[in-house]
Amino acid sequence: MFQVDVAGGPTTSSPPRSTVPLTPLASQQTPPSTPFLAGALLSPRLLPRGGQSDISGHVRGNGGFRRARAPHLPPYTGAAAASAEVQTPAPPPSSPRPPPAPSPLVAPVPRARPRHADSVGGGSGGRGEEEGESYFSVTSSRLSQVDYLGESTKGDLNVRREHLDALGGNGKSTLHGPIEEIAWKEAREAELLLRNLGIADPFSVRNSPRGIFCTRTLNLRSISVIGYDMDYTLIHYNVMAWEGRAYDYGMANLKSMGFPVDDLQFDPDLVIRGLIMDKDKGNLVKADRFGYIKRVMHGTQMLSTRAVSEIYGRELVDLRKESRWEFLNTLFSVSEAVMFMQMVDKLDQGLMPAELGPLDYKGLYNAVSKALFRAHVEGQLKSEIIAEPERFVEPDPELPLALLDQKEAGKRLLLITNSDYHYTNKMMNHAFNRFLPNDMTWRDLFEMVIVSARKPEFFQLSHPLYEVVTKDGLMRPCFKVNSGGLYSGGSAHMVEKSLDIHGDEILYVGDHIYTDVSQSKVHLRWRTALICRELEDEFDALIRSHTKKEQLIAIMQQKEIVGDLFNQLRLALQRRTNSRPAQTLAATCMDDQELAESMQKLLIVMQRLDEKIAPMLESDGELFNKRWGWLSRSGLWDKSHLTRQIEKYADIYTSRVSNFLHYTPFMYFQSQEQTLGHDVHSYSRRQQH
Repeated sequence: MFQVDVAGGPTTSSPPRSTVPLTPLASQQTPPSTPFLAGALLSPRLLPRGGQSDISGHVRGNGGFRRARAPHLPPYTGAAAASAEVQTPAPPPSSPRPPPAPSPLVAPVPRARPRHADSVGGGSGGRGEEEGESYFSVTSSRLSQVDYLGESTKGDLNVRREHLDALGGNGKSTLHGPIEEIAWKEAREAELLLRNLGIADPFSVRNSPRGIFCTRTLNLRSISVIGYDMDYTLIHYNVMAWEGRAYDYGMANLKSMGFPVDDLQFDPDLVIRGLIMDKDKGNLVKADRFGYIKRVMHGTQMLSTRAVSEIYGRELVDLRKESRWEFLNTLFSVSEAVMFMQMVDKLDQGLMPAELGPLDYKGLYNAVSKALFRAHVEGQLKSEIIAEPERFVEPDPELPLALLDQKEAGKRLLLITNSDYHYTNKMMNHAFNRFLPNDMTWRDLFEMVIVSARKPEFFQLSHPLYEVVTKDGLMRPCFKVNSGGLYSGGSAHMVEKSLDIHGDEILYVGDHIYTDVSQSKVHLRWRTALICRELEDEFDALIRSHTKKEQLIAIMQQKEIVGDLFNQLRLALQRRTNSRPAQTLAATCMDDQELAESMQKLLIVMQRLDEKIAPMLESDGELFNKRWGWLSRSGLWDKSHLTRQIEKYADIYTSRVSNFLHYTPFMYFQSQEQTLGHDVHSYSRRQQH
């Protein structure tokens, strides 16, 4: 393919069907190299009869769907409006364009659709598919390159070269003036259009509880396959209901083993995700990004900072030592941690029956783990959830529409879950089918479904593969996976081989930092997304605590200034004691009484400041959790161990899958600046000069 760069020059030489990259500026976090396509935003929208439309326009109204014209907008006058690169020529006034014919909400999409440099519809103004196909194509894997951020250009939308020629322009001659000025004007016009369309711009969405946050730059256009976990990813459970029942069943099993549990109740606020159980000491700990332990709870009692220092000193958490440390990777860990901490109290109080034999903390953990495992394996818990899913599942009407957008954009969607077929089918039917249009079912969204996947081994090893062949879940052995199939077991390598796609063309989305995110990244180099619902609560709590945190920082800065002066006077006193001059002549000339009185006053000030700072630091983060503080931080400034795991293994992270709906399937996520210790000081010096 003969391509044209932003200056109008060729970049490669190939067959004559050539394209110029076309990338929105304001609607995506994307390298600002090409003009904004205004016309694409003016196409007709789907609106419900008697209902409200969501951000995608895919809404089930009272009486079905109708196609409506776009709302009246002011004329687009930006630079792109005059650019032959980005604007479809308008028909002459004497030939008005006929209104678009009604069409169904969802066009039929084959289960397996290979993505080449295909022509695509979607020309502005609602023209038919054939006319739209004459304008655009999509960059294929074979013809893709790497942009200046190191991301593949696969999936980029292009305008064909012959249409640029027909319009009498090229990438350079149609843009007049410095590109910085053009881009600034285009961005302002784009913001106006987004606002008039009622669509939030990506910067507003990102700075909200429903944002998608990026740790490693990810071009979603270059992703061919998106795989999803189910539990706490596509299906979000009410933690109090789901984990509460898991706790009840686990405690019943402990009681049958002889443990005293009658006076205990489930308390989900006792723990948060990202904590670590110390099986040897009966503790629950919170560590910073380096592994240093900052907060500790023994049983259900929080320990003082001094006690933490005496117990652990400078000992580091090492998650590779699985016999001692157990990381709370997911919300499924909540019930287990609560049970363990409560039983530690019973053991410390000497309430364990003698017939249980000698028990230490590790033996107690093993008993709790076994009891909870029985609750899951015996099936009573899942049977209860299947019977009444509305009690346990929190509905998300936007979720199926987000996946529908991805599918219609050419992404091949996979469901890879450890849950069995019957449970998966029931939960997905409940969560998806009622929100999908045109009698679609959840199975229509996914090109491939794999149940009982046995992650994380699914990403590491190869297990026997079975095809689910009946609605009752009967299976037969098979040796390869095919598009459209429903399978049990197998491996990620089988999936890659079947789809003929590997590594960074696959994005896997899950809630478990180890089972879903870490292992798919480490073993297969898949791109990864972590779902962490608690981010929404933390985001809101951070906003509410902003004023209090500013006050704390101001007081700490005051102490730092006072402390600097005290240290300088202390050094002057030290030098005077050793018959040496102080740092400056003025310090040397201070008499002994003046020096001593100044130091005494400063010490009193610092002590008073410490009395103010200590409780403020202790309460920092209590709006999120009174015991553990923030999910993402450990202490005022440092990141938590969980945040470090997210940064290391998750390319993007967000609170729920439906947040993709507020972006687009073509989003270019860019990682944010990672500040260093000297960044602020360098900036301050630049300001001084």
